[in-house]
Amino acid sequence: MVDPDRVAAVAEALPESGAIDELARVFGLLSDPGRLRVIIALLEGGEMCVCDIAAACGHSESAVSHTLRLLRAHHVVRVRRSGRMAYHRLDDAHIRMLLDLGLSHIHHVPVAHSADEIR
Repeated sequence: MVDPDRVAAVAEALPESGAIDELARVFGLLSDPGRLRVIIALLEGGEMCVCDIAAACGHSESAVSHTLRLLRAHHVVRVRRSGRMAYHRLDDAHIRMLLDLGLSHIHHVPVAHSADEIR
């Protein structure tokens, strides 16, 4: 049986569809192992140039450049130019927090919970 009060409260709490779409795009960016390696390299290494990221991740510079272009377009990474060099870093602390939380989650020992405990 549907609980109309609960349904109304949940519907009211849901973010607008534009926010949900953007969140899905961010999680989509994080779903590719190659992109995730680049992001984690920046998480661990701080500001880095393409050649250092490529060497650390075992990718070609071309692949890393393509990945960084995509990540910049979605405000995950920002760039600082110094002469002919470009240095990349995570755009803000939110991405760092998502990655830290995700890494913590995969190292978490699973415990069986009832549906009521999860709510």
